[in-house]
Amino acid sequence: MSNCLFCKIRDGQIPSKIVYKDDLCLGFEDINPQAPTHVLFIPLKHIATANDVAMEDRELVGHLYTAAARLAQQRGHADKGYRLVMNCNDDAGQTVFHLHLHLIAGRPMGWPPG
Repeated sequence: MSNCLFCKIRDGQIPSKIVYKDDLCLGFEDINPQAPTHVLFIPLKHIATANDVAMEDRELVGHLYTAAARLAQQRGHADKGYRLVMNCNDDAGQTVFHLHLHLIAGRPMGWPPG
């Protein structure tokens, strides 16, 4: 997607602080962090929203969660806890329409979240 912000980050057209990369996904620091650790995990494949996840994308989406959990563990958040959030469309707060998973950690989280 030529006008997708996250595709441009993925392709190196927009600089970002990349903290995780493998053959399926990319993790980078959020530019407006809501906690000491706030990393976005995106699939390298462009998928606009959770509504657009196809059956063949199941393992890819699951991989985002395992990659985020791995980074949370590496940063020392696994025992105290962390939050994984995936928003879908405007009312949920999705502002970039490329599927992404937020890893938020390093402070206590309240409930309900929004």
